[in-house]
Amino acid sequence: MTRYSACIAVVAFCVAGCTPSGVAPERTAAAANVPAVERTRLPDVPTPPKVPSEVKGEPSVPAPPAIVVPPNTLYVCVVDKGGVRKQTAIEFAPKVDALCARHPEMGPCQYERNICRSAGGRVYAANGDEITMTTEADYDKKVMRVRFRAN
Repeated sequence: MTRYSACIAVVAFCVAGCTPSGVAPERTAAAANVPAVERTRLPDVPTPPKVPSEVKGEPSVPAPPAIVVPPNTLYVCVVDKGGVRKQTAIEFAPKVDALCARHPEMGPCQYERNICRSAGGRVYAANGDEITMTTEADYDKKVMRVRFRAN
């Protein structure tokens, strides 16, 4: 056997090892049709009025928002537009929900929160605390996320 034919045999062996065996992994129809994220629209609520300050010279502090968080929901997106408060519950698939409950700094969770903010909304956690960009920056420090920006 010459060197040339030995090289061809090695390449053929490597290519044959990389091809699928013909047996595809079974996927159930239920698992294939389950979305990773589901946004459920909650009933619209009038925007709470601002409470005037009793002391002149101090800015008025708005009343804390009344956020409706359905059970088993991690985040609620709240958009105030035209005097109407629109709330949307962000529900994840069970595996993603468990990940986001344990590690809210992970990408899928942050992605959904950023979608809410890009639509002019504010994100609230299940306990009613707002997740601000300062909170997101703390999350980025925790996972040491690196962002590359093109010029």
